[in-house]
Amino acid sequence: QVQLQESGPGLVKPSQTLSLTCTVSGGSITTSYYAWSWIRQPPGKGLEWMGVIAYDGSPYYSPALKSRTSISRDTSKNQFSLQLSSVTPEDTAVYYCARDVGTEVAEYDYWGQGTQVTVSS
Repeated sequence: QVQLQESGPGLVKPSQTLSLTCTVSGGSITTSYYAWSWIRQPPGKGLEWMGVIAYDGSPYYSPALKSRTSISRDTSKNQFSLQLSSVTPEDTAVYYCARDVGTEVAEYDYWGQGTQVTVSS
């Protein structure tokens, strides 16, 4: 059974960088051909895909967030991380990590429980 757990600060000040880590257990983040995504849900809105890091370490980002987003991994800890720079209150959301097993389209089979991040001074 694969489990994902998000961790990081729940409160970030405007203009700062939001940093979250997803710790994966029960499966390796280097296993072909899985990919590991960050997804968020602002209050009252739908899910927004932010980006993904593939099993080989290649990152891909949402065009809308690409200029502010970085996804990296630590294979020794079986973790992958999200950094979102220059945050504003509009970045307030529940942030999820998830495993993507899709090929042509995204298909998520395991999710973290989500972590609330509030951007406020």
